[in-house]
Amino acid sequence: MEDFITMEIKDNAFARQFETIVDKGLITVEYSFQEKKIFLTKINVPDLFEDEEFISNLLKEIMAIAIERKWKVVPILPKIVVFFKKNPVYKELLPPGIRL
Repeated sequence: MEDFITMEIKDNAFARQFETIVDKGLITVEYSFQEKKIFLTKINVPDLFEDEEFISNLLKEIMAIAIERKWKVVPILPKIVVFFKKNPVYKELLPPGIRL
């Protein structure tokens, strides 16, 4: 079992992004929303932030939010497509017809 730190994520619906604060600044995952589907479009990180494991954990937290809210997830960003390939447990969140 991996060490998993629960991070505080804010769903800033006005800015259409999930936000979390790290010591170097703000990390955001931008999205658009359409018909109970969330399209993850961009990840913004502070300069010199290179913690890929943190980003992976952030995406896992966002997947948990999607499960809770019964959303389908459409990965637009290649980095998020890679996340789905590395974490096949989340493939049930993909809408019908989306293949990675």
